[in-house]
Amino acid sequence: MASEGLYPQLDEAALTQFVTALEGGGTSTLSAELAEEASRARGLIQLSKVQVPVDGARLDGALWQPKGAGPFPVVVMPAPWADLGWIAYAAQATQLAVKGYIVLAYTPRGFGKSTGEVEVAGPLDVQDGSAVIDFLLANLPAADPSRIGFLGDSYGSGISLLVAADDPRVSAVGALSTWGSLFEAFHENGTRHVASVAALEGAAANARLSKRTQWAFDQVQNSESISDEVRDWANERSPLTHADKLNERRVPVFFSHAWHETLFPVNQTLELFSTLTAPKRLDLAVGDHSSPEMSGLIGLPNRIWTDAHRWLDQHLKGADNGITDAQVVSEVMWGKPLLPTLESHPDWEAATGTPARLHLTGPAVGATDGGLADKPQNGWTTVLSTGTDTPATVADAIIKTGYAEMLGKPKVYPTHQISRTDAAVWAGETLTKTAKVRGIPRLRLTFQPSAASASFVAYLFDAAADGNASIITHAPFTVRGATPGEPVVADIALQAAGYDVPAGHRLILVLDTKDPFYSDANQAGAKLTLSSPEGKPSYLDLPLA
Repeated sequence: MASEGLYPQLDEAALTQFVTALEGGGTSTLSAELAEEASRARGLIQLSKVQVPVDGARLDGALWQPKGAGPFPVVVMPAPWADLGWIAYAAQATQLAVKGYIVLAYTPRGFGKSTGEVEVAGPLDVQDGSAVIDFLLANLPAADPSRIGFLGDSYGSGISLLVAADDPRVSAVGALSTWGSLFEAFHENGTRHVASVAALEGAAANARLSKRTQWAFDQVQNSESISDEVRDWANERSPLTHADKLNERRVPVFFSHAWHETLFPVNQTLELFSTLTAPKRLDLAVGDHSSPEMSGLIGLPNRIWTDAHRWLDQHLKGADNGITDAQVVSEVMWGKPLLPTLESHPDWEAATGTPARLHLTGPAVGATDGGLADKPQNGWTTVLSTGTDTPATVADAIIKTGYAEMLGKPKVYPTHQISRTDAAVWAGETLTKTAKVRGIPRLRLTFQPSAASASFVAYLFDAAADGNASIITHAPFTVRGATPGEPVVADIALQAAGYDVPAGHRLILVLDTKDPFYSDANQAGAKLTLSSPEGKPSYLDLPLA
């Protein structure tokens, strides 16, 4: 039975049976891949369950030890945000141990069989990571104290980065589907990410959230605006806040992220990646949170996990494997990305295209949609009624839409069904050659709200000739304290994209005022008047390679 929450494809029963097989049990119930892995590993490693005492709690974990005298490099793996805890890493930890690593995977406090309360990568979680290192070095003479790495997915990745910033014994980090700024992940352009927090709460339904954690989640879910206290809570838990410590010690960090990440949107992780000055690498992939790494968690070959292993091999074992030859490796999306193209770049700047400015124009006579043109057009206005959702949405569901996208079945957006009363639409000309979108598109929009607060979401689509489209990127925006009827100029960074729009298709920009993924500051009956006045033009800067 697949686990629920953020890991719908992860089979906890199969991974538990795999652990049993490593301990001497049979392999007949396992997949061919896991059965082969268990049979290969049993003669090379020893697996034992452990309980690590920490401040006010005990962490449930498992220890993989290669047979031999050592010394062996060490990898610590804090588990993801899920009930199954360290079991999620059973296949990957085994592969690392077979290669000569001591591995300790543990369930963070408050989840699964670990005691304590969930602190969302707070100070106690950071202390716990250091306590795990203490436990290893005190009990395993074969553990090399000069070669310690942290490797985690999702929740475990954020904890890994924060421990590395705080503990000088950590020599390398692998952070898969991670976050840079928890505040930006929860609060983008003044807009609260209510669906992502709801997903986290749902996935932690059986966990024990601390009162402060529940308070912070409630604030993001229900408060009209985010307080400084919530900002401070989130910033303390943000690796970006502690980037100077990572830079001071030059900790090598490997990142992976999905283009259409709905839990921790990619831009805030890109900011952390760009801030770090030590050896670093970013693997970008098609999909949503943790979905690009999922096949590796169930024991199948996986590019992301392979690169994470190579990263540790180079920085903990000194292997000359070429993993640092490219800083950025990205899967390029298109409408059906089952077999995406892979691109390598020496750095993020080289991966980013040159901005091409597309001006937002008014509808032609007899038309409803504006245009995306190479020259500005002033004097037009488009009026939207707020508060009604349209078929333009971020996704059907967090995580699950990303799995379908990976399988070549992206969400289809029938752009002809989008109400032009409740949304504004601008369509570009039919492309005569592929448009290679690489980087962060930026939208500048002048609008007049009829009320003091307003919210909207901008979506950029790749539309085929029949009007059916795939999403390239999007971003929300909220203004508060505006003067009704006075123009507001919004400068909005859409989420980064690596996407090829084929010849024969066209770009479509859609703006509507409601999306279930985000909070809504619109007042009942309010309207938005969009325009492009001289001196404050509205345009889209599209980075094209």
